Amino acid sequence: MFIGQRIKQLREAQKMTLTELSEKSGVQLATLSRMENMKMTGTLESHIAIAQTLGIELTQLYRDLDKKEPKPDLRAARTASDVFSHNEKSSYEILTTNLMQKRMLPILLKIEPGGRTNKEQNIAGSEKFIFVLEGRLEIHVGSETYSLAKGNTLYFDAGMEHYFVNPGDKLLRAVCVLTPVSL
Repeated sequence: MFIGQRIKQLREAQKMTLTELSEKSGVQLATLSRMENMKMTGTLESHIAIAQTLGIELTQLYRDLDKKEPKPDLRAARTASDVFSHNEKSSYEILTTNLMQKRMLPILLKIEPGGRTNKEQNIAGSEKFIFVLEGRLEIHVGSETYSLAKGNTLYFDAGMEHYFVNPGDKLLRAVCVLTPVSL
């Protein structure tokens, strides 16, 4: 059982609607819905508020959650829904499924010659790792710029504002891994 399923089970056992749980806990209705539909896991703060609203200890909320080792995630084919465009010259392709059950987010970054991504700043404490497969890449992190060529890597604090630029004349392809998972 996953956290969202457990919340729904406990909420329904108390004959409480999702709206009532939202109003009483202070957790956004959309967040609760995403949690119950296994689109997100929520934060520790939201879990505490939910447990208090349901009149249970936090340990009771976590009881009976799935403790099985995750199965390998083999992904043979990609779909168009797995690709997210920053703009007309750059895109991310998600390289795994069941994102909210993962601790890292692997993506394939593609940037056309002269293109760049939008500025990003992930949550505090998040990290990114980049491995250049082909092309050249400039990574702007805070006030620093790092130039990478094929085979080069960079590991950095993704909580800092950053963006990627392809200064070359060929397509840039790089594997990027973000932890924790956030979209």
